[in-house]
Amino acid sequence: MEVLGFKAKSKIALLVVLVLSFGLAALYGLLKPVSNGCNMTYMYPTYIPIQMTSSAAAAPAKYGLYLYHEGWKTIDFKEHVQKLSGIPVLFIPGNGGSYKQVRSLAAESDRAYKVGPLERTFYEEARLTPEEGGEEDMDVAGFELRNQYNSRLDWFAVDLEGEHSAMDSAVLEQHTQYVVRCIHRILDQYEESFKAREKEGAATSVTLPKSVILVGHSMGGFVARAAVVDPLLRKSAVETIITLSSPHQQPPVALQPSYGHYFRHVNREWRKGYEVQTTAAGHYLSGPALSNVVVISISGGYNDYQVRTKYESLDGIVPPTHGFMISSTGMKNVWLSMEHQVILWCNQLVIQVSHTLLSLTDSRTGQPFSDTQIRLAIFSRMLRSAIPQSFNWRKQSQLSQQSMHAPTRDVKDRTESLYIPAACPSNVHWSDDGLERDLYIQTTTVTVLAMDGRRRWLDIQKLGSNGRSHFMFVTNLAPCSGVRLHLWPDKRNSTSDLPACIRIHEVTSRMVLIPSGPAPRQIEPGSQTEQAPPSAILRLGPKDMRGFRFLTISVAPRPSISGRPPPAVSMAVGQFFNPAKGEREISPWSPSLSGYSHKDLSWKEDHPLALNLSFTSSLGLLPVKFSLKTAGCGIKSSGLPDEQAGDIDNSKLCKLRCFPPVAFAWDETAGLHVFTDLYSDKIVVDSSPSLWSSPRSSEKTSVMLVVDPHCSYSSAMTVSVTAVASRFLLVYTSQIIGFSIVVIFFALMRQACAWDRNLPIPSMLKALESNLRFPIPFIYLAIAPIGLSLLVGFWISQPSPSFASFTIVSVVCYFLANGFIAILILTSQFAFYGAALLHIFIKKRFQWGGKTSQWFVNISSGFCSWKVVRVIRANPLMVTALAAITLACLVHPGLGLLVLLLSHALCCHTALCSFLTASFRSHARRHELFDYKKDGNGGPDKLTFKRDGISNQNFSSEDTCSNSPDSSKSFGETQLEIFHHRHGLFILHLVATLMFGPSFVTWLERIGTDHSFPWVLDSALSTGVILHGIFTSNPQFNSFLVSLPPIRNLEVRMHLLYLFAGYYSYLSSLALAPYREFYVMAAVGYTSIGLTLLQRWNKEKGDAHFVNRKHSHRH
Repeated sequence: MEVLGFKAKSKIALLVVLVLSFGLAALYGLLKPVSNGCNMTYMYPTYIPIQMTSSAAAAPAKYGLYLYHEGWKTIDFKEHVQKLSGIPVLFIPGNGGSYKQVRSLAAESDRAYKVGPLERTFYEEARLTPEEGGEEDMDVAGFELRNQYNSRLDWFAVDLEGEHSAMDSAVLEQHTQYVVRCIHRILDQYEESFKAREKEGAATSVTLPKSVILVGHSMGGFVARAAVVDPLLRKSAVETIITLSSPHQQPPVALQPSYGHYFRHVNREWRKGYEVQTTAAGHYLSGPALSNVVVISISGGYNDYQVRTKYESLDGIVPPTHGFMISSTGMKNVWLSMEHQVILWCNQLVIQVSHTLLSLTDSRTGQPFSDTQIRLAIFSRMLRSAIPQSFNWRKQSQLSQQSMHAPTRDVKDRTESLYIPAACPSNVHWSDDGLERDLYIQTTTVTVLAMDGRRRWLDIQKLGSNGRSHFMFVTNLAPCSGVRLHLWPDKRNSTSDLPACIRIHEVTSRMVLIPSGPAPRQIEPGSQTEQAPPSAILRLGPKDMRGFRFLTISVAPRPSISGRPPPAVSMAVGQFFNPAKGEREISPWSPSLSGYSHKDLSWKEDHPLALNLSFTSSLGLLPVKFSLKTAGCGIKSSGLPDEQAGDIDNSKLCKLRCFPPVAFAWDETAGLHVFTDLYSDKIVVDSSPSLWSSPRSSEKTSVMLVVDPHCSYSSAMTVSVTAVASRFLLVYTSQIIGFSIVVIFFALMRQACAWDRNLPIPSMLKALESNLRFPIPFIYLAIAPIGLSLLVGFWISQPSPSFASFTIVSVVCYFLANGFIAILILTSQFAFYGAALLHIFIKKRFQWGGKTSQWFVNISSGFCSWKVVRVIRANPLMVTALAAITLACLVHPGLGLLVLLLSHALCCHTALCSFLTASFRSHARRHELFDYKKDGNGGPDKLTFKRDGISNQNFSSEDTCSNSPDSSKSFGETQLEIFHHRHGLFILHLVATLMFGPSFVTWLERIGTDHSFPWVLDSALSTGVILHGIFTSNPQFNSFLVSLPPIRNLEVRMHLLYLFAGYYSYLSSLALAPYREFYVMAAVGYTSIGLTLLQRWNKEKGDAHFVNRKHSHRH
């Protein structure tokens, strides 16, 4: 029996311990409660069933369609449906979701319609980028909000019985087909309701809806996109889609082959839908089929553990002119990351989405705008923040320069709305007489601590010298009504003194809204409190201020309260600064790997208002807990008596003077993240770095800290092991699963190679350990495929990641996969050995049991005499193959693989029992021989051995040593090699069966309610896997000697096939598509059966060139 050495055992034990520790740390981090800051949404729901028409009779009866009504009063369903005249919106639940999840969105939409639009503010609004079709002369992002919405939203919800659409492709396709029928039924219902009102004389002149807005959560968002490209859907029946935490690029964990195929098919149809239709000769046929469809993807950010932001991106599927993705962390008026289910009821997000949908209404038709650019611009204006999604000083400055010099005249567009000019509206205009005496600021930093009604002058030429060419202004005062900023070409007492061509430019409306925490609580009116957090930020670059001499900050006066001064909750800080002085680059790999603390990160007073920190490793992989502490603020003494001053430390005093710090994090994948009141918080972004398709820019995260220049700060940053483990597991789960099959293929390759070299077949654990040896096996098995992937990416013009980080992450995933497979091997091996020992023990007890044992033997003999049993025992592989393939093709692929798995387990059990029986017998003989010699008896011919008769029926009773001249191994060792060989196949097909596990669970849930044949793709691939298990069940099939007309005596070795299969699986894992590994498993199976049949044909043909290869092992 093969025994691992101490070094090999230590290596495997260390690997298993590390993987278990990593798994426990990741599990702890994932199960740790998450605080999202969301408010609850309350409602009074009523669900009105909508009857499907006869045209939809083919739809499953278990599904349903409902209309939502908000209100506590009892209503007449038929009368309510007859009054339908709003904008139809269909909600599609996700994996295991309920149609009742529509209640939060529907209730807030009803309230928004009744209350009216959000209060108008004068912050800068987001604009469409040039890539999205934004033009300076057609910008509807700033259109004026109406006082009341024109049409209400009629929310429908589809009931999909809570089925798990994320686990089976057949369920996903059936949901898509039913949603298409629901869309048709909703449009028909509006026509029926209009005719009913017209018949009763109550019809009004309204435009019937021609399309339905789709809102999908999780997999419901993908179902919405799949329904749009369904050939049965009416033309232009869907023009607007909003998805909430929905995967678009690929499934979160792609395990089932048909599931990945369906995703690729839908995405391919969407890419074609935005292309101009041409004939085979290249002539114009028609415009893009999806030219009127706009898609908005909203992600939950880093707290969404089920669907990562990278999967929710629309890149490569929907062009920027027809949709975009936005994270809830960067969404205006939301600024929160939320879990997968929380996104449905988070009140901040639900309110914003409701007002956005209501803003799509065209006042002329009462239905959404038909123009794609108008709808996209409204989405951008309502959802996006004006804070740039990528941190780039120069780019931001250019954009702001363009926006500042935009025409200030009022222009009407197709929405019949007025563009907002750069200046504040006339109804909030301040007269110069309303301001008290002016203040002339002589320092680069200006501070406002109260609404004092003064205007502050800052000399740009003087204060902006010595590299301080940028100006930043943060405040919690509202633009226009609380504070106004102007750029002056010269100092004048009034704007009327200036010629019209050189009048001042007001930049107030370029202030950007940022999230602000709650205002500090005031103990009594007028008392001093901590500084309030900022709610707006303004930045001017050198190009913005070119041609101007002065910058003025005008603060509105505020009346006193009961004769006392107003509370100190108003704040504004401005500064001319040099952004280069605030830049720091931080490497998380120093000084230690377990956790790092940069205590040297400190800033003295009068530092730049904006500090730019560049992390060389993405915070999506290494979340940083950032602690910022005020070290000083220029206050030497509190001025209080000693007995009172002792209770007030330096930190509390500084909080009275300096505003709370704010952090902005930019990431290539997730976009903008805002962290308010950053005295101690964890900075994390939902990035996906070091992936095959990740660009180099995703390796870094830029963080901008906005801190009060009056205070000095010291910071400390640490990395939590549990946070890193949980993030790593979330991002690279698919890669680790795929690498698990890679590890098994390489271990099978090691076993097949040993057979070809006439060496004992190693156990799976020994083969796994051998492949981890450095340098030769490890380099060409773990490192070489990484280089191959980079070459393939270069060949297909794919963005290449950083080689160092990509290699490190891939190797770590490879080690984790090795540890997982080692645990699987040890667990199954212990189970097999335990079952074999129990079997031998029970067999011995029955032999000693007298009549009871004889009765059991008689029953067993009678059962084995049945003709069916005799046929099965005579052709076990053929029967197993027929049963498994039949189940895989007609019932479910998981059942067919389960039959194959049981066959492997039975063979492993039989071989192991034979090996243990032979080992026990050999040990007993050696023990009796030792006792015989100890008694002084001479001559081995006088020794008689006792036979236990254990293997008379079930196991072979051959001698432990072979007498064949072609055999050099004992019977027991031969049986052990058979066990090792079948155990390797068992592990491979066990992982394959587990990959079909989610689909199989869904199939079990649908038994009795629905039956459909499996996808042909799944059945064909699982058949190939079954054939691989059947036709390589014997170790002698590790090599084939075949003869073809052009080639004679061609030897095909399985270890080469396993090597190629491992390389292909490696690349599929790097592409986050482990389901593709079924293709190579099936290819190995079909190849093995082809080689087997060809070898038999050569042998039966009696080809003179055919030579059968012999092996020295006995079977």
